[in-house]
Amino acid sequence: MMSPKSSPQREVFVSRGAFIFAAIGSAVGLGNIWRFPYVTYDNGGGAFIIPYLIALLTAGIPLLFFYYAMGHRSRGSAPLAHRMVHKGAEPIGWFATGVAIIIGIYYAAIIGWAGSYMFFSLTEAWGDDSEGFFFGEYLKLGDPGISLEFVPGVLIPVILVWVVVLAILLMGVQNGIANFSKVFIPLLIILFLALVIRSLFLPGAAEGLNALFTPDFKALKDPGVWIAAYGQIFFSLSIAFGIMITYASYLKKKTNLTGSGLVVGFSNSAFEILAGIGIFAALGFMAKAQGVEVADVASSGIGLAFVGFPTLISEMPGGGIFGFVFFACLVFAGLTSLISIIQVPIQALRDKFRVGNKASTAWIVGAMAVVSILLMPTITGLYALDTMDAFANNVGIVGSAILSIVVVGWAMRKLPVFSRHLNAVSSFKLGPIWMTLISITGVVLVYMLITQIITYVVEGYEG
Repeated sequence: MMSPKSSPQREVFVSRGAFIFAAIGSAVGLGNIWRFPYVTYDNGGGAFIIPYLIALLTAGIPLLFFYYAMGHRSRGSAPLAHRMVHKGAEPIGWFATGVAIIIGIYYAAIIGWAGSYMFFSLTEAWGDDSEGFFFGEYLKLGDPGISLEFVPGVLIPVILVWVVVLAILLMGVQNGIANFSKVFIPLLIILFLALVIRSLFLPGAAEGLNALFTPDFKALKDPGVWIAAYGQIFFSLSIAFGIMITYASYLKKKTNLTGSGLVVGFSNSAFEILAGIGIFAALGFMAKAQGVEVADVASSGIGLAFVGFPTLISEMPGGGIFGFVFFACLVFAGLTSLISIIQVPIQALRDKFRVGNKASTAWIVGAMAVVSILLMPTITGLYALDTMDAFANNVGIVGSAILSIVVVGWAMRKLPVFSRHLNAVSSFKLGPIWMTLISITGVVLVYMLITQIITYVVEGYEG
């Protein structure tokens, strides 16, 4: 075992509150808004909340504690935290860092799209064909492959995103990340609450909420529903790709880690449920306006945000303002997540090579920006984005968590050590059940990964 290297002028969060805002900012991202509502609807509706909350309590929050302990105890990045467990475990930390880099490269593009659509909403630039506008006029999507034919309307927003991210991260952990999160997370919540309230008063909102929350308790007998619940919790909490290790390493020695984890975990889930209410109330209006069932308009991901919602905006009174606020929420949620993602490789570079704070920021942001700008704002950018997203979410994040649990938790038997560390500084004490839950979570994740690999082998990946 090696002692940790001291990174140059290691930064810290000045308070627990600053950390909580930053951690919530990282966890609350695009997936909360466009993934959770559809996953709930597609997996038993209101009944899905039962496995979802069980997954939060038995996997999500326990894993947050696991990564908080690793980062806080080591005072290091993901690679250094794993190396302090055993030098042979360091590659696991670099794998997690690599996953963060991949996510950051394409995440910036989606934020750029949302920024463009903020202003498109004011004039309803997509006309009566939101799908044709998005894929044809805006992205100018070409045939599958790799192309360096740039799309200026996408290129400029992506460059602006990287400029904003660089400016925030150059200000440091407290003055940049923490202060940005303390301003934009409350702003995001206020704006999103306004959207939800507006959606609830639209004609057809009740039908949308009925579609979302009407429970199908028979679905609880389906193992796939439970896997979906664990997957949603796992993907939405920003765990297993180095963020929470990195953020916890900036905390002061005496910080209530488990209390912070509870606040972050429940805040993230509360925002997801709020998003579900707002999205499906709006979809209920859209279905009524088109004379169809909610099932006919329900979708998730990019299709919901950039095709479904523009159609909705065109059909509702005051849709332009509604759309501007909706896409502003995507931008704010995306930026608070993106800065946390990029901080992972920045801190890894500092710890490994003793690179200065501003130099490491400039190198990492510059390198990621170059790759992002070369890949994403092209006529084939969407294909690259989809492939990278599928690998990162379905294989990378899950694989990283499995490796950490198996090597750090099982092989190196560090769970009792982490438990003692957490209990020494926290108000909410952990017992043996926490270690049991981490082990069970590892088994669930292995099942998820094997299932996904089998799906790819049998059905292939077509994007």
